[in-house]
Amino acid sequence: MTIQVELNPEAQARLVAVAQAQGVPLEKVAERLLHEALASRSVPQGNLSVAEFHTMLDALAKGSEKLPNLATESFTRESFYEDRT
Repeated sequence: MTIQVELNPEAQARLVAVAQAQGVPLEKVAERLLHEALASRSVPQGNLSVAEFHTMLDALAKGSEKLPNLATESFTRESFYEDRT
């Protein structure tokens, strides 16, 4: 299916910049962004395949490598409720 979309100059510049940075055609970037937007808005059916489950976990973990490592001992009941004595 082919569709035509009108973009404002700012959105067009951002799309062009992403395509150039990734070294891929503009159409492929737009196609990927549309697929990602549609996938993020899909209605769950209640049953996930193993591959879908792993994809969901990967999406949840995205960016977590930047989080600090906390010692397990820091997660105590008292630490969560320290202001409620």
